[in-house]
Parts: sequence; C-alpha cells; structure tokens
Amino acid sequence: MILKPRYESLELELLKYLYKRMNLSEKDHLNYLNLNKGFIGEQHFDEWLHHLPDNWLILNDLLFEFSHSHFQIDSMVITNSTIYIFEVKNYDGDYYMEDDRWFSSSGSEIKNPILQLKRTETLLRKLLQDLQLNMPIKAHVIFINPEFHLYHAPRNQPIIYPTQIQRFFNRMMTTAASNTSSRHTQLAKKLISLHIEESPYTRIPEYTFEQLKKGVICARCGGFIGDFHKKLVICKCGYKENASTAVLRSIKEYTTLFPNNKINTNAIYEWCKIMPKRTISRILSQNFNIIGHGQSSYYI
Repeated sequence: MILKPRYESLELELLKYLYKRMNLSEKDHLNYLNLNKGFIGEQHFDEWLHHLPDNWLILNDLLFEFSHSHFQIDSMVITNSTIYIFEVKNYDGDYYMEDDRWFSSSGSEIKNPILQLKRTETLLRKLLQDLQLNMPIKAHVIFINPEFHLYHAPRNQPIIYPTQIQRFFNRMMTTAASNTSSRHTQLAKKLISLHIEESPYTRIPEYTFEQLKKGVICARCGGFIGDFHKKLVICKCGYKENASTAVLRSIKEYTTLFPNNKINTNAIYEWCKIMPKRTISRILSQNFNIIGHGQSSYYI
C-alpha cells in the first residue's frame, strides 16, 4: 500500500519549465538532466514496488532533519518485521571501485553511494530511537539501469544490480511476514508527518517573467505550438489539442513559476501568446472564480 506517492520535486518541475523557456547555464542544465534521469529511474523502481504485498507500507521521497543533519530516502518499505530503505541510482555505463572510492569509466571520481546509504541508515536508526521505535533496518542501493556495470566491487556490499532485482524481491517476500498492523501504520504516518517539503539543497536559477520565452508548449513534442484554429491549438509536429486543455496546462506552468502573481486575462494572454484575448477570458471564466471587477479583477 502506497501511503506516500512519488511526485516530481518542485526543483525538477521548475527546471523542466525553465529549460524550455530560457538558456540555462551549463551547471543548471546538468542539474536538470541529472534530476530528470534520477526521477525516471525512481519511477522504474516504483514498478517493482507495485508487486509487493498490499499490506506492506510504501513511502517515497522522504526528507528528514535529525540532529542538525538532513537525510533523504528514495523509497521505504515497512513490513511486519523490518524497515527496508532503498537508494535508487539510474547510472548507465561502466564504473569501478578502488577501496571506498568510485569512478566512472573516464576516471572521474563520483560520490560513493554506499557511504551515502550508510549515513542515511544511521540517521534513520537514531531518529527511530528518538521516537522510541525499534525496528530492524535493511538498506540497499538499487541500480535500476540495465546498462550499468560496476567493476571490482566486493561481494559483501549492499548493492542490488539490475539483473538481481527480481530475485531480491522474491527473497524479500519469502523472508518477511506479509501482514502489518495498526502499529506499523502509525509508524508510517508519524514518519510522513516528519517529512520536510522544502529541500535545503534546491538550486533554482534566477529568472523574471520578461526574460522567459512566451507561448504554449506542445504536450507531445515539447516544442512551442504555432497555430490556433477555432477551439484547437496545432503544433508543427502534427499534434492537435483542445485549446482549453492547453491553456490550463500553461496556467499551471505560470503559477508554478510565479506563485505570487495573480491570474488575470492580460497575464495569461501574454503568457500563451497565440490565441485571442477573448478566448483566454472565456477559458478563465469557465474554469476559475473571478474576484473583483474591471482591470483589477483576477481569478482563483
């Protein structure tokens, strides 16, 4: 049972929008690509979690602060007897280990995910002890990408390779009891209540309304839609979409990027660019409540 679903982080969502509307710096572009790749890997891992017993409790994307330290858990599974935590990596290509140091095939050193996992496990155990909750914890790094290979890894590492995932879950389901109780549900809800929504590590470049490219982004190809005909928007890739659907998607993008800006006809008209103002006004009136009158009115 999924008690805490997985969603795109606000950082990834913002970078995804900005990537299409401005030139990101090399650092921000790389951050966007890494976050997106990581999220795709986590989504693939979620497909495996769907096969677990319904009574097991699944919590995704947890962020805690304990003893002045932040730690993040990609996925947690609470069974009758054990808490499993998973660090999901979507690495592809060849890597190798030298002692406790990890390197890509090009020789560039990367963070050791095992050390990261051990830190997370230690902090979680201390957090549970502080809550006077005592359950065994088993922690693993999951390499989800079938194109990943690691050389020189000792056999005693808490690593699950792509070809081992099915066998790992088979063993997990035969060794752990399937039933959980209200005590486990209370534990899960307590952990969810301690989850921190805003990460201190979020990195978003500065931007203004004026500097962002305006227009409606195609839901299929990701390019800017160039034509409006009657009640449809038509992209050069051939995709056609109801104008209301396209505008509502653009409004969500606008409110995410500019949460402090009010929704009004002029702002959304300028944001969407390709359709008449009366069409924007109609769509807003049909989907939002208007506050005020005249030019000072806005929608909620």
